[in-house]
Amino acid sequence: MYRIILASESPRRKEIMTTMGIPFECVPANVREHEVALEDLKPSEMVKKLSGLKARSVAGELAGRDEDLIIIGADTMVFFKEEALGKPKDKKDAERMLLMLSGNVHEVYTGVCIIIRKKVGTNKILSFAVHTRVTVAPLTIEQIRDYISTGEPMDKAGAYAIQGGFGIFIREIKGDYYNIVGFPISKIYEKLLVQGIDLKKL
Repeated sequence: MYRIILASESPRRKEIMTTMGIPFECVPANVREHEVALEDLKPSEMVKKLSGLKARSVAGELAGRDEDLIIIGADTMVFFKEEALGKPKDKKDAERMLLMLSGNVHEVYTGVCIIIRKKVGTNKILSFAVHTRVTVAPLTIEQIRDYISTGEPMDKAGAYAIQGGFGIFIREIKGDYYNIVGFPISKIYEKLLVQGIDLKKL
């Protein structure tokens, strides 16, 4: 029987796992993302690199555990015209990002790294990225500032939460909704099924 380790303390990722009825344990990764060299990498490679660092960091911390483990690391980034939009530094930065997204299409990438570690036998690493296109309705400066005043954008990549108050401004999605939230659970489930592991039956 595998124990599932989520290499994250993200409330959104934890909520998705709980909603899907998947038992898990959280072990946050000790990775300083701002110190990771990502220059000259494509968006999919950026998020795959970061998710891999997170999963391997937690795998190292749990090296002494004598049990079968599935360690899942994930990293989500928002891109507009190839510019990575992280978490806003302040309200002014959040306004800048939302003005960019207003009336435009942007892309959300989540990288996932799954380490399947058995007590006996060889380990396996699955690494992939999921991509979703998001269209935002044209916004007035008043709408943007009202949204920023809620405080919701300040700890979100791209300065918005689709599952929160910003959802009303989302005109169209092409791809996985949960990928935008930060955890493409369908693809994770699918990849593990190929390995003979059903997350719903652990």
